[in-house]
Amino acid sequence: MSLSEFEPKSMLVVPGNPVDKARFPVIDMHTHVSGLIRREPQPDDPLQGTPEERFAKIVSWMDEMNLQTMVNLTGGTGEELQQNVEKMQNAHPGRYLICTVPTYDKVREADYPQWQADELGRAKEAGAKGLKISKTLGLYLRENGDGTPLVKIDDPRFDPMWDAAGKLGLPVFIHIADPDAFFTPTDRFNERWEELGNHPNWSFYGKDYPQKAELLAARNRVIEKHPGTTFVCLHVANHPENLDEVSSWLDRYPNMNVEIGARLGELGRQPRRARKFFEDYQDRILYGTDASPHGSAVPQQDLTPAMFRCYFRFLETLDEY
Repeated sequence: MSLSEFEPKSMLVVPGNPVDKARFPVIDMHTHVSGLIRREPQPDDPLQGTPEERFAKIVSWMDEMNLQTMVNLTGGTGEELQQNVEKMQNAHPGRYLICTVPTYDKVREADYPQWQADELGRAKEAGAKGLKISKTLGLYLRENGDGTPLVKIDDPRFDPMWDAAGKLGLPVFIHIADPDAFFTPTDRFNERWEELGNHPNWSFYGKDYPQKAELLAARNRVIEKHPGTTFVCLHVANHPENLDEVSSWLDRYPNMNVEIGARLGELGRQPRRARKFFEDYQDRILYGTDASPHGSAVPQQDLTPAMFRCYFRFLETLDEY
């Protein structure tokens, strides 16, 4: 039998306490739902109909679950941003909030630093509530295309953008790396061997990719250099495998916060340490799920009520498995 055929059934008998509705009104500050505007429904997608009908259906789910607001991080720029604001934020006041993203295709132009800072102001006027930074910066964006150096996270060209975000009151939601295992060899010692075998392009080991520690250090230098800007470091600061280190960053950088999206697996396997982390930094940890349209690359974050209820159960009960 091959490993791919292995489907063990747990023999563990433990009490289960499903949670259908959150105890308190919830703000999910890490979602990617605006893609439903352009994405055609799939046959097995629970969200059918026009974009307007789909967003209304999500709101009905939110009402059922006591989910007050969704923050859509990847709201685009320019016309795309305006469309997302109109169809989501304005059409459903208080239920959806939209963030913008940088425009990297201008990064090689001499006036880019100030242009991008000014563009944030235009995005706020259009309705944007925050700025999302994806791992494009640090792992994909290159100076002049394939074969040229990667643009560093703390490149000074972005300094005006970080400062502008602070002055405009736009929090920066930043994702700059993936699980630790994605930066180590895909061998018998890699705890995500099966996952990386199924998705080899998720590995950032080798080639000219930076070490993960370099990416985290560069992000932290940005946070330290711009104390007037609020940073929300996604996925438990991209380092839930080491909550001691994340704690040291929170102690050092008062403008740093974290969120828990798509990292219940990491937190759940260290329940005692994770509980202490939540108690120590309860005013610095945000609720997020990374909810994405059905059929996304990571199905565990498929936008369904069941996915949200996993988070409620994890946070509200002592269920262990």
